[in-house]
Amino acid sequence: MSVEPPSSDRPTGPPSGPLSGPSQPPSGPPSQPPSGGGTPEPGGPGPRRPWWRSAPRIAAITAVVVAAVVLAVVLSRGDGDGGTGQSGEVFLQAADKPGPDPFTDSTANDSSAPPATPSPPTGSTSSNELRGVDGGAPGLYGGTRNTSACDVEKQVDHLRSAPDKNKAFASVARVDAADVPAYLRSLTPVQLRLDTRVTNHGYVDGAATSYQAVLQAGTAVLVDDRGEPRVRCACGNPLTQPVAQQGTLKRTGDSWPSYRSSDVVVVTPSQTIINVFVIYDAAGDEWVARHRRDDGDKDRRTHRPAKPTPSVSASTPTTPTTAETSTPETATSEPTTSEPPTTEPETPDTSTPPPPPEEDTTTTSQSAPTEAAPPSPEL
Repeated sequence: MSVEPPSSDRPTGPPSGPLSGPSQPPSGPPSQPPSGGGTPEPGGPGPRRPWWRSAPRIAAITAVVVAAVVLAVVLSRGDGDGGTGQSGEVFLQAADKPGPDPFTDSTANDSSAPPATPSPPTGSTSSNELRGVDGGAPGLYGGTRNTSACDVEKQVDHLRSAPDKNKAFASVARVDAADVPAYLRSLTPVQLRLDTRVTNHGYVDGAATSYQAVLQAGTAVLVDDRGEPRVRCACGNPLTQPVAQQGTLKRTGDSWPSYRSSDVVVVTPSQTIINVFVIYDAAGDEWVARHRRDDGDKDRRTHRPAKPTPSVSASTPTTPTTAETSTPETATSEPTTSEPPTTEPETPDTSTPPPPPEEDTTTTSQSAPTEAAPPSPEL
């Protein structure tokens, strides 16, 4: 029998272990040191301990893991504003400017109402508290007698001509898209007399976005039957209640000379349906009774309210569990002012004659209380 010479690509040295050993190396580290005294490879190291039994390696891996965790925590905290990118930011919006991402062209007829000076809040306020005022308080809103602050039908036409925007608007208002015209016609056009905090909603890429905003006094808005602002007429954007922000507020956008963060209010929903709003007409220096859903055609002069300046109290916005707040038909809250929302005027305005007796001319800002709905989260 002839013996072939070894091939050049085969090992020529002695075997690395006993001839009786397995043909393949074990798949894992042995639990005990090998009993056999196998011949090590020439110049090779001796038997090694498993890597997980090496204290220096364990210490190094632990240090890497700890460093990664610390880095993740630091990055997740962002720039220290206390939460997400929107946390702590509020956009100031002047009354006569559309602002970012408008839903429609402006439908505002007038944005000239002078600001009111609210009374001091009751109690102390923290950095994340706002001054709450009841939506039915006489004098909270202003306007010009027999003139609508907003063109509601123009707003209806704008959204009707843009189905995608109409659908996005309906999602914020929590109504069906087909019901948007009726929803808009159920609102009352007035002007803000106080810088007011809201959640504003812009339109971007076929969907509604949201951001915290302060609307300047004089802004034309549509309010619901509880007195809450629901549409900003300069841009057609739907509005909802503001939400809580953490940390120090970062203010962006416009500014105006009379702006004071301590004077900003949030409108809380009246517990009763408002049939007649008592508003102030600065142009005529008179008080006006405006009927709910009316565009000013039925406006009548009325007596000066006993307490025309809204009384405010400390109020903390809540963070809702959904993107939208409760609908205007069911939104209720505990009263935030000591002033009853339905108040007959006690002191007539001597600068103007009393209104002539006319049918359905009333200065009561609200009707009899309706059945109370379940309370919304405390503001």
